[in-house]
Amino acid sequence: MPTQLDQLKTMTTVVADTGDFNAIERYQPQDATTNPSLLLKAMQSDTFRPLGIDAINWAKSQTNTQHAIALAADKLSVLIGCKLMGQVPGLVSTEVDARLSFDTMATLEKALSLIAMYEDAGVDSSRVLIKIAATWEGIQAAHILESKGIHCNVTLLFSFAQARACAEAGVYLISPFVGRILDWYKANEPEGDYTGANDPGVMSVKAIYNYFKKHDFSTIVMGASFRNISEIQELAGCDRLTISPVLLEELAQSEAPLEQKLSDSASVSAREPVLDEQTFRWQMNQNKMASDKLAEGIRQFAIDQEKLESLLKKLSG
Repeated sequence: MPTQLDQLKTMTTVVADTGDFNAIERYQPQDATTNPSLLLKAMQSDTFRPLGIDAINWAKSQTNTQHAIALAADKLSVLIGCKLMGQVPGLVSTEVDARLSFDTMATLEKALSLIAMYEDAGVDSSRVLIKIAATWEGIQAAHILESKGIHCNVTLLFSFAQARACAEAGVYLISPFVGRILDWYKANEPEGDYTGANDPGVMSVKAIYNYFKKHDFSTIVMGASFRNISEIQELAGCDRLTISPVLLEELAQSEAPLEQKLSDSASVSAREPVLDEQTFRWQMNQNKMASDKLAEGIRQFAIDQEKLESLLKKLSG
């Protein structure tokens, strides 16, 4: 009997939400994605420390300014991305510094710099997804990058407004978060029943997926940030799901039948008028959960980015 992980792979593209090369080798995902938190965790292991030193030496060869450490952090993300490409047949997401989340042009410049680093390393940059936070400014940067043929993965996505703006901007892929939405509801409305299909994160991704298929948007929906395998089971059939090694292992240990819950079977309907900035910001303002979790996510990624840079600074001597 095939495992639930094997069954899931027949209906959904499975992505490894990790920078752990051993976990990727074990579970054989199609794609891989990283973020500052995962890079920080990787650098705290002796296995990945040499990559940090390589990144520092490269950055010092490029500049002797105070920007060398930030440049080394970017190089580290590219070095790990290159290694991940050797392990997965598909795409690898590399994240733009979260501290640039409210600056469209700075996000654009950082993205182009990361792509240039991949190309200098002799890597096929078409396999790179530039990962950007789903602020209005980030979505506009993604729109420009997509027009240049650079595909994006827009992350920290908690609301329908964010998802719709991304689709209308022609973003290649979005990562709507599931578990962090559940976290918010458990903390703020603890009396609710959030089991199975009632999980608010699951409901959010299903609504986005169905809207995209109904209106024939090509943007890929990749559910992310899972707290348990029930959330994954409820989203079986979603375009893609990015899953941590712990939950990949749990799926690999089960041989229970897995039902496909999502499928592209909706008839296509005419699209609504494009969401403008004012309407986007108002809808985000009215969605306390999404506003709280977006701000929290950006802050946490920024904190981890700063910790990563501090660690690299120590390594640089």
